[in-house]
Amino acid sequence: MDDAKLAKAVEMVQEKMSGQDAFGATVRFDFGDGSAILVDGNDSPPKATPDAETDADCTITAQEETFQEMMDGDLDRTSAFMTGKIKIDGDMGAAMAIARVLG
Repeated sequence: MDDAKLAKAVEMVQEKMSGQDAFGATVRFDFGDGSAILVDGNDSPPKATPDAETDADCTITAQEETFQEMMDGDLDRTSAFMTGKIKIDGDMGAAMAIARVLG
């Protein structure tokens, strides 16, 4: 994902988390091309930053298009997981917590 698209994705995630409470974990959205968004759910509201380096409690790997569809509400997160469109590594509780926060 190029820098402009990554910045827009970070902004989109941050907007969805505005006014949300901390959920007590870190989650990385990894796009498989060296770009990623790290969500720090230990802050209230949670903070999103472009970060492919920092360890996270949970990593959710998805193609850029799949991520966009989930953020737009066009793709159910559970269906995406069950059909293999996203892969979750690490704390499944953190994945469920961020799903609730992002709506």
